[in-house]
Amino acid sequence: MHFSSDINRPPFEAQDAYLQVTSGCSHGTCAFCTFYKDARFKSSPMEEIKADIRELAQYGARYNRIYLQGADPFILPYKKLKAIAELIHEHLPWVKTIGGYARVDNLKNKTGEELRELKNMGYEGFYFGIETGDDFLLKRMNKGYSSDVIIEQMSKLREAGMDFVGNFLGGLGGHGYGLSHARETARVSNIIKPTMIYASELTLFPDTPLMKDVKEGKFAEATEVERFEEMQEFLHCITIPTVFKAEHVTMPAPIRGNLPEDRDRMIGELQQLIGRGEAWLRNCRDHVYGL
Repeated sequence: MHFSSDINRPPFEAQDAYLQVTSGCSHGTCAFCTFYKDARFKSSPMEEIKADIRELAQYGARYNRIYLQGADPFILPYKKLKAIAELIHEHLPWVKTIGGYARVDNLKNKTGEELRELKNMGYEGFYFGIETGDDFLLKRMNKGYSSDVIIEQMSKLREAGMDFVGNFLGGLGGHGYGLSHARETARVSNIIKPTMIYASELTLFPDTPLMKDVKEGKFAEATEVERFEEMQEFLHCITIPTVFKAEHVTMPAPIRGNLPEDRDRMIGELQQLIGRGEAWLRNCRDHVYGL
């Protein structure tokens, strides 16, 4: 199998088979991100992809889902994605769906009709790293698009009938800015209607522009309490039916449920975490990262 980087996938995709179709990230300049820095962006040759699909077929394990590797494999044009799906279904006829990570602007090179065709080929449940719907933060973190673009492109996906996951990155606004981040991201989510919202928490890594800003006093981390108050506000503002999961390693305890029916329970669980206090929450986070 050809892999330019380590396997990257959300926790809930642990049972999938993995197939690299791109390397690196087509954007690669988000202020907080360290993923995929070990490989430049490129599209894998079809000969390489075909060889890997044949190798997967030889394993004997009958995976229901293929999770494409690369930071945003959905950037590939319709014709190449179609060819990949045809190879998968030819050699792995038991595979039901194909997913992967994605960026919002991966949709710009596809028409609504092409997205509908891709859904019919099994493409479903892509994980979009939206992170925020707040225009100040989208620009501040160099995401490469505005909230209007998120709404325009993701609505195209919804109209095609393709389910997707949207990420909410808690703490991204830093100290004192969480509630705006929560409200604006909920506003956008209510319009684009993700099937699932997966929440994780901002982690500051060395050698990122955001860490440089921290050292220069231009960005201050949100406190632990602020992060959970922010998540509470986000849950308060979501009005669509969706699945909410905050079970990333950055969480002291998993928070998960269905909206709107489990809203009050999840907000209550977050309040219990807040009640444990800043020191306890910080200790949990430090323990996770071995600090």
